[in-house]
Amino acid sequence: MQDLMKFAPYLLMFVVLYFFMIRPQQKRAKQEKEFEASLKVGDKIITKSGLHGKVVELADTTVVIETMAGKLKMERSAISMEMSASLAKK
Repeated sequence: MQDLMKFAPYLLMFVVLYFFMIRPQQKRAKQEKEFEASLKVGDKIITKSGLHGKVVELADTTVVIETMAGKLKMERSAISMEMSASLAKK
C-alpha cells in the first residue's frame, strides 16, 4: 500500500496531462485530417499563411488553388481549417 501511495502523485499528473493536453491535441489532429479529406473542387479556402483562394484541382497530398495572382500548388496540410470554416460561414 505504501508503494502505491508513492506513485499516486505521478499517476495523477499523467492522467491530468492526458486529458488536458494529449487527448485534445489528438482530437484536433483527427479533425484536421477529416477536413483535408473533405476538400472538394470549388471550395473557398484560406491557407495558414493567409492566402485566400478557391480549390481548382486536388491530388492525394496536394491541392491547386486559384488566387487573384494566379494558380498555386501546395500541400493540403497548408490549408487552415479554422479560417476556412469562418470564410464558409460568411
